Amino acid sequence: MTTDHEGVAGAVSVLTFGCRLNTYESEAMRDLASRALAGDGTKAGHAGAIVVNTCAVTAEAERQARQAIRRAHRDNPGARIIVTGCAAQIAPEKWAAIAGVERVIGNADKLKPETWAGLDAPPAPVSDIMAATETAAHLVTEFAGRARAFVQVQQGCDHRCTFCVIPFGRGPSRSVPIGVIVEQVRALVQSGYREVVLTGVDITSYGPDLPGRPSLGQMVRRLLALVPDLPRLRLSSLDPVEVDDDLWRLIAEEPRLMPHLHLSLQHGSDMILKRMKRRHLRADAIALADRARRLRPDMVFGADLIAGFPTETEDHFADTLSLVEACNLSFLHVFPYSERPDTPAARMPQLPVPVRRERAARLREAGAKAAARLFTARIGQEEDVLFELEDRGHTQHFAPLRLARGLARPGEIRRLRVTGAAADTLFAEAA
Repeated sequence: MTTDHEGVAGAVSVLTFGCRLNTYESEAMRDLASRALAGDGTKAGHAGAIVVNTCAVTAEAERQARQAIRRAHRDNPGARIIVTGCAAQIAPEKWAAIAGVERVIGNADKLKPETWAGLDAPPAPVSDIMAATETAAHLVTEFAGRARAFVQVQQGCDHRCTFCVIPFGRGPSRSVPIGVIVEQVRALVQSGYREVVLTGVDITSYGPDLPGRPSLGQMVRRLLALVPDLPRLRLSSLDPVEVDDDLWRLIAEEPRLMPHLHLSLQHGSDMILKRMKRRHLRADAIALADRARRLRPDMVFGADLIAGFPTETEDHFADTLSLVEACNLSFLHVFPYSERPDTPAARMPQLPVPVRRERAARLREAGAKAAARLFTARIGQEEDVLFELEDRGHTQHFAPLRLARGLARPGEIRRLRVTGAAADTLFAEAA
């Protein structure tokens, strides 16, 4: 998905592809670039700058980013086009060669103020992300058009799933110190945000590189204790076998931790999971879902799933389809498998692209039916809704909701009774 955020002064636009971590980083870069380019009339003029934050998860994400760069150059010939993100980190020369691109900035440098302050200097080579030892902290207090804010707590990944190129774009796992996270969340709450999403590449790997080796659950527990005015906290994608004891206690006891977990499952077949070099098996995913619902009966799950992985048979795929029901997954993020250069999976026997797309479509259909079942079951229930717009927002389960009558104030949390449901949303009426 691509989002286009224009700076307040109209000087900087950011085109974002990919994950929630990219969303956070795009807001940070917009702030840094806006400060650096303020008063820069020589090069930027009225055309300003366009920052393209790329994603390398799939070939389609890269294609969309290239297309967006060419369109931006055609429509804004005087603008400075700056490309960054995972795809740019992995193959900087390829992105630098696209017409109109003035500079490529690597992931290790894109959140450093000195990078943006030095835009008029000759371009520096993209640094080696595998040598990175810390994250670049940047406080983001403005998220364009959003009632919730994202806070980076972890960066990089030490695992090597056979299909994934992201470790080569993000580098080794690095954790943000708890004090820095608390400072950022406290500032966001003071700025009026009612919900914060903790994000990273592999957030369940949080902590081993910090003094005392705190776990993700220990960090979340301290964060909630130190920022008592934060109403709602969410976690981004979790690995099924890395949920620690403190996090389990929070799931059971902490109402401010939302009853919605997004899981990095990828597949439902043990054979394919082993070929993916994942750390969990099918039974682990089911056990996590069962335990979470025992502790918190209204827990809702989302999941990342890949269709058409190399060597996947129809029976293997059926295991993924059945996992949707076995774990009672409600929100699916489905990828048709995409070969990534220099990954082990790219050297395995490949399925035809039409087969991958057809299976992905069937999996999305199963996800749509699961979401519709959830929405129907919520009719008549009361929901705490965080409004992003005057007539729509998300419940504590991250179900979208629209007002059939009345309006709300963006950023407001309201308790409403659900009066109806469509295939893709809930409905309620404001008092």
